[in-house]
Amino acid sequence: QVQLVESGGGLVQPGGSLRLSCAASGRTFSRNAVGWFRQAPGKEREFVAAISWLNTTIYAESVKGRFTGFRDNAKSTLYLQMNSLKPEDTAVYYCAARPSVIIATTAEEYNYWGQGTQVTVSS
Repeated sequence: QVQLVESGGGLVQPGGSLRLSCAASGRTFSRNAVGWFRQAPGKEREFVAAISWLNTTIYAESVKGRFTGFRDNAKSTLYLQMNSLKPEDTAVYYCAARPSVIIATTAEEYNYWGQGTQVTVSS
């Protein structure tokens, strides 16, 4: 079992930055592939980033070059650094983990989810 708790969301102006954190508990976190997803009102949950236990990453095209996902296994925490934010980045952001070292990009492949944190990009 892995429990996940996100933090760091909030209101930011276009062009601004935010860093989301996701604290994990569970004995095997360091070997879990993890990911970030987001869901805007009226839309499906969409993939943002995936991070392997070795910190290799995959990003959605819409965030590539602006967002950076990374993890600190010693602290059992993963992060999403978001720069150059746009209004279309507004959504509830979720961290997720799966019982595998192999990273994945679809929500169905993840077993554990955090409660979500709201990110609003607006002037």
